[in-house]
Amino acid sequence: MPFIPHTESDVREMLKVIGVDAIDDLFDEIPESLKIEDLDLPDGQSEMAVTREMKSRAARDGTALCFAGAGAYEHHIPAAVWQITTRGEFYSAYTPYQAEASQGTLQLIYEYQTMMAKLTAMEVSNASLYDGASALAEAVLMAVRANRKSKSRRILVPETLNPAYRRVMEALLAPQEIELISLPVSDTGTTDPALLDQYADQDITAVVVAQPNFFGALEPVDELTDRAHGLGALSIGVINPMSLAILEPPGHWGEAGADIVCGDGQPLGVPLSSGGPYFGILCCKQAFVRQMPGRLVGRTTDLDGKPGYTLTLQAREQHIRRAKATSNICTNQGLLVTAATIYMALLGPRGLEEVAAMSHRNTVKLRDALAALDGVSIRFDAPVFHEVAVELPVPASEVIEKLAEQNFVAGYDLGRDYPGMENCLLVCVTETKTEADIEGFVGAVADAIA
Repeated sequence: MPFIPHTESDVREMLKVIGVDAIDDLFDEIPESLKIEDLDLPDGQSEMAVTREMKSRAARDGTALCFAGAGAYEHHIPAAVWQITTRGEFYSAYTPYQAEASQGTLQLIYEYQTMMAKLTAMEVSNASLYDGASALAEAVLMAVRANRKSKSRRILVPETLNPAYRRVMEALLAPQEIELISLPVSDTGTTDPALLDQYADQDITAVVVAQPNFFGALEPVDELTDRAHGLGALSIGVINPMSLAILEPPGHWGEAGADIVCGDGQPLGVPLSSGGPYFGILCCKQAFVRQMPGRLVGRTTDLDGKPGYTLTLQAREQHIRRAKATSNICTNQGLLVTAATIYMALLGPRGLEEVAAMSHRNTVKLRDALAALDGVSIRFDAPVFHEVAVELPVPASEVIEKLAEQNFVAGYDLGRDYPGMENCLLVCVTETKTEADIEGFVGAVADAIA
């Protein structure tokens, strides 16, 4: 809280102008039954005593080993990332409307756009959105505007997509008369491209393709993308940016590549932070750039021939007529984008590849070790990146509770979103886990299901 130096005479004068006798009169609309007269607070302590108490409480909490993913992932973040990100120049910077006073922020966003376009093999990246879920909703709205040949506003959405993303899509798109059609999960834990054949004579606006999908499995993205284009639909890729260090980027999927790409940038230097804030990725082909929500930063030269940066595209309701805006909820998560840009710059292409590869290797180790336990099997046989669904002989929720007592965040209970998968646990391993961590986790699971 900022210190506001109002004297007693200042307060009396303000109350006189307002026309009340006391500050409490400003809160007379609050019912008496909701007011607490006596909070029974302990006496105040010194800073040293409070610090000692908080350290003692923090030590009791411990640090749980996290084997959960499901859309948010624990990666090592070099200390330099947030040391630089929280410098005053970045930490307090707002929207860079005034280019001559915002060159540092604008250059950073431009560098982010360049890195993201290269990572996804797409032609354009915007300056970010809220998070991965809202970025996907925006991508669908973008596809509806961009696919002028389609009039149906019908979108094919695989059930292998993150359930949270599907709920956000439903909330944002259903009121706009956009129909979401589910594609069921196949026995391999992926989406069967043949399912698209039944829509061959129908008007489909876009097809969503997740890679990796919610089960950690790798989808047949080339065939799904080509079949989407065969329907006259646009292909919307939903990606984990870290996976693109070792997987084929969406710009190269199939014959022509994905048309629009979105995802959550959290794996790139953003801590889990109890669920946020994160930031959303949105990229597209150059042909659709006029339908892209948010902002684009461009690079140019000034009268002296020196490079300069400016907002090139900002088709938001703040800048143009509301009815003409591409989006009324888009934003630039500047601080998180700053961290992601610094993270990618520090690691470089080789570093990102090593993180992704190590995460995959650790996941294979955990998968094989869990599959060797009595009563445990791998739910799907598709290749995975750094998450895998395992089927247990007991409900996954029980195992999660038992392992929590041993300081493990055991994973995600798939039965919460997929009926019939109550015994299935989605586990994730990144580069942060050692062999000892994996062995300890497997041992804890073995004890929990015994």
